[in-house]
Amino acid sequence: MILEHILVLSSFLFCIGIYGLITSRNMVRALMCLELLLNAVNINLVTFSDFFDSRQLKGNIFSIFVIAIAAAEAAVGLAIISSIYRNRKSTRINQANLLNK
Repeated sequence: MILEHILVLSSFLFCIGIYGLITSRNMVRALMCLELLLNAVNINLVTFSDFFDSRQLKGNIFSIFVIAIAAAEAAVGLAIISSIYRNRKSTRINQANLLNK
């Protein structure tokens, strides 16, 4: 594929993630939009690694680290969200004042 097409796809995913992160009121939706942001970054890492230096896999390896960190972040985030839901019966961001007490 052409570099510009992949970069347009990545920027489109990044913009959707930013928009969803800014406008969402649900914690689960915000977490999903954060994952979209990380996936857009991974697409850029792999694309630039393949385009500029195809023999070394630095971008691919760094992308695997980002995926591992995103999986850990999703697990911890979902655990926190489920704990807040058990206590407050809501996953809305503006109603999550659990840490204020």
